[in-house]
Amino acid sequence: MNRLGYAALALAVLATGGGAAFSATSAATPHETAGAQGNLATARMLAAMLQSARSVVSAHQGDINDPARGDKALPGRRVLAEAVDRFRQQTGLDPAKVDPQSYAGRLLRVQMDAIVEVMDANQTTINQEGVGFKGFIPATFARLVNEAFERRVGQDARIKVTAPPQLVRNRQSRPDAWETETIETRFEKPDWSKGELFSALTGEGAEQRLRVAVPEYYSQSCLSCHGSPAGELDITGYPREGAALGDLGGVISIQLLPQ
Repeated sequence: MNRLGYAALALAVLATGGGAAFSATSAATPHETAGAQGNLATARMLAAMLQSARSVVSAHQGDINDPARGDKALPGRRVLAEAVDRFRQQTGLDPAKVDPQSYAGRLLRVQMDAIVEVMDANQTTINQEGVGFKGFIPATFARLVNEAFERRVGQDARIKVTAPPQLVRNRQSRPDAWETETIETRFEKPDWSKGELFSALTGEGAEQRLRVAVPEYYSQSCLSCHGSPAGELDITGYPREGAALGDLGGVISIQLLPQ
């Protein structure tokens, strides 16, 4: 989505406080109402902030894995500041301008706090001298942030990074039935518009959730671990998948309370 698209969705968040009611009849095509746009804007922002923070950790892998250095000067607040800069560049939005009392604003700030928490909790690992590869890779960072986020918000929201089943390396990240169906019947189809998300209402009553799936595609930096030659072990000890630039590599799966 371009910056104009993000801005339009952000206006929906600012207007609705993070998402109004989302009717079951519009679940398959949720772009029709202002309330629906507010819900989707919330999901888009959460996905963008996670991607931004993950890209910061990716950019600092050389620092993190430098065995000759102790303090890497990567405390949580610095990583968050860099993530916010990337978020602004990607979306054209300022997180500080999202109402902190709204559903969207509260979730975004909890997510930002989770980013700081995870970085600060892993300083001993990151700053260990004499050790090269630390295992603090972007995927691990994202999983830890999502877990910290969920501990803070409980049943109010959930964020998970998953992937097509054959690409999942961590069993905790395996797609559930809804995610698997979304991947197989939409994101893996050749006629699916690249980058387009999918959303739907699931459950009933107190269990009802707006589910949003945001496809992700392999960038150049991903291919050092996931590219060719297929089967060769990467730095983490997993066999490379033989992926190509632009292939579907993962899905950010978000569950929200319909507002």
